[in-house]
Amino acid sequence: MTRTLLLRGMLVGMVAGLLVFGFARWFGEPQVERAIAFEQSLDHTGGNALEPEMVSRHIQRTVGLFTGVVVYGTAMGGLFGLVFALAYGRIGITAPRVLSAVLAVLGFVSIVLVPSLKYPANPPAVGNPDTIGLRTGSFFLLIAFSVAAMVFGLQVGRPLARRLGPWNGWFLAAILYVAIIALIVQSCPEIDEVPAGFPATLLWKFRVAALEAQLVLWSAFGWLFGWLTERNFPS
Repeated sequence: MTRTLLLRGMLVGMVAGLLVFGFARWFGEPQVERAIAFEQSLDHTGGNALEPEMVSRHIQRTVGLFTGVVVYGTAMGGLFGLVFALAYGRIGITAPRVLSAVLAVLGFVSIVLVPSLKYPANPPAVGNPDTIGLRTGSFFLLIAFSVAAMVFGLQVGRPLARRLGPWNGWFLAAILYVAIIALIVQSCPEIDEVPAGFPATLLWKFRVAALEAQLVLWSAFGWLFGWLTERNFPS
């Protein structure tokens, strides 16, 4: 069963990647183009020569974007299938659609939403090349802590739900997760490298579009994977 769920997750991830590609082309790329124009204007004003493009913008926003999101979606879909196989029958949810939806919500919150609240996505011209190692390491470390805190919250939530009832037990588990994450986020380094004069609306639209693209991806995981799996594992 695990192999079947892995392959199904990869297939779902590929489809989800196609959806994200369409979304990113329509909503994300215009913000990227505006950010690049701002960066070029800064170089022109400062008298700096424009660096030659290793890969043309046409390739970046077509083949490059397509390849990146589809590969990412396929990989994450495979992981989603493995997590589903591990969780099925072990956390008290037997309906495939419900379990798939719950895992998608938990995954989006722990892997995407929480890290993005501390370290949101940045468009071109935002960020210092000298701190890319710190930013990348802090971001992935926060993801790891967030996932670990989510797993711990689920482990604590099950006995609490049996003792206090499902609503009270899982509510307390959610509060525990939020408290742990709040402490971790406070200990993470602050990184604010938005250049002076960068349009606030552009930064906001880019970050919202990046978050929405991830929402499209995880929504596809939750709905499509559950729908496909329900035919083989009826509740």
